[in-house]
Amino acid sequence: MAEDRIAPIIVKKIKKNGGGHHGGAWKIAYADFVTAMMAFFLLMWLLGSTTKAQKEGIAEYFQTPLHLVLTGPSVGQSDSALKNTGGRDVTKKQGQVKPVEGDPGKLKSVRIEDVKAALKQAEKIKLEALKAKIEQAIEDNETLKQFKSQLKLDITSEGLRIQIIDEQNRPMFENAKAELQPYARQILREIGKTLNGVDNKISLSGHTDATAYANGEHGYSNWELSSDRANASRRELIAGGMDETKLMRVVGLGSAIMIDKENPFNPINRRISLIVMNKETEEELLKDNDQISVSEHDQSQVKSLQKPQGNPAQ
Repeated sequence: MAEDRIAPIIVKKIKKNGGGHHGGAWKIAYADFVTAMMAFFLLMWLLGSTTKAQKEGIAEYFQTPLHLVLTGPSVGQSDSALKNTGGRDVTKKQGQVKPVEGDPGKLKSVRIEDVKAALKQAEKIKLEALKAKIEQAIEDNETLKQFKSQLKLDITSEGLRIQIIDEQNRPMFENAKAELQPYARQILREIGKTLNGVDNKISLSGHTDATAYANGEHGYSNWELSSDRANASRRELIAGGMDETKLMRVVGLGSAIMIDKENPFNPINRRISLIVMNKETEEELLKDNDQISVSEHDQSQVKSLQKPQGNPAQ
């Protein structure tokens, strides 16, 4: 019977060829991957080779409105769309310097030293101008001009030094006293007016020759005399119009520092010395003062710790 027949089974065999290609989709994916990696490493190289200023400039560039980039600035605007929008030109970054070879720390140190040297040179020029001004004031004043031989001005490592020196027959002070002669008062007052025109601080010192008092160094001596003469000179400088806050140091050095070491009794060793200090000398004095203040503070702390604290039971 027809219903009892079995339907035939058809088997399809696909013949595979080993030599055929496997498709090209993977090549496209691989090419995209290689391109992305190349772009990544290129970006890393650029970030490593650009300066901080260049990076900031690039960042500001991408903050520029798109319509300005595409159309450019309108009439009346600045030549650069970056400038118009508050940004800065990437190619003209302010403060950007050309990278240089060498140790950056060393280069920075050299630049600081150059600045310090320039400032020091500028200050020296200012002190030389002050020296010329005082010399001109002496020439213009008939009274001071006759005492020109007793005024010595020079530039030292500390600043402009002005020395008023005794002569054999023309002393500044009465013998063994701190009372100024009238001409010495006038010299100091004229100098005081001139020094008031500079910002620098003043150091003032008194000097004597080696002639000692009868009682030697046990009573009133050349140390006290030189200090008293320095303070008498200070008062005359202020009376001449100099601001008293300009004085930073007033000392008496006795006969410790002489001009004529071969002849300690030479009148030239008796003098008043003023130094218009440069900033370096002024800073050194302030540094020493700070160290002394710290030392005194430490001593007071030690003393407070050594004080008896009392009986805790009371």
